[in-house]
Amino acid sequence: MTATARRVLVLPAAGTGSRLGSSHAKVLHPVAGRPMLAHLAALHGPWIDRWHVVVRPVDRDAVAAACASLGLEATIHEQPKPIGMLDAVLRPLEAIRREPPACVWITWCDQIGIRPDTLARLAETPCGDGATLTLPTCRKAEPYIHLDRDGAGRVHYVRHRREGDAMPAEGEADAGLFALSAAAYLDELPRYAAAPDAAGATTGERNFLPFLPWIERVGHVATFPCLDPEETIGVNTPADVAAVEAYLARR
Repeated sequence: MTATARRVLVLPAAGTGSRLGSSHAKVLHPVAGRPMLAHLAALHGPWIDRWHVVVRPVDRDAVAAACASLGLEATIHEQPKPIGMLDAVLRPLEAIRREPPACVWITWCDQIGIRPDTLARLAETPCGDGATLTLPTCRKAEPYIHLDRDGAGRVHYVRHRREGDAMPAEGEADAGLFALSAAAYLDELPRYAAAPDAAGATTGERNFLPFLPWIERVGHVATFPCLDPEETIGVNTPADVAAVEAYLARR
């Protein structure tokens, strides 16, 4: 498989899992009897040629060992300071630039409720030659994230509960899973990161999701519906663990 045909996954995994009561890297916290990394490996393994995993320096050895035990072709990158998801997803930039793939997937390390069918549909969507970004979204009550669209259906703003935005009673939420063309990741994402408004108004964190309206201005955002609202659940608390375990058991 040539470098231009490869699909890589950027996995920001620098979280501490403190709200889970965990003493190790969040991505190694067990859910349904397996570390979250093992769930992600099973889900993404059929589609991904190389993993780029971003961790705290203190977690590097443990996460590298876990990747090796799962047979993942993984490069480990460090995020020394937790300054936001935008910084985390850009940590592998130069490594990816040296061997540019056709497509860069990004997923949050706790999005283990994604259905294999959703991943298969994402894989069927070509990344394209221009600046394109594709993601599954879901209608759900009391969303944490909501995509605002204009009259033409284009994403023009991302509402974020954590940043104090007014949220609708029901909204369109992302599922923490994104497919970017090489141009979107290698060219437009660094340009967005250099923009003065890349930091959140309330938290001051450098967020990734406002990149969606940026890409809509210079390229294109494509979405398709999740199959289940539970696919959007991120594992942040013991209650989330219970909810995802129940969902996986039902499935």
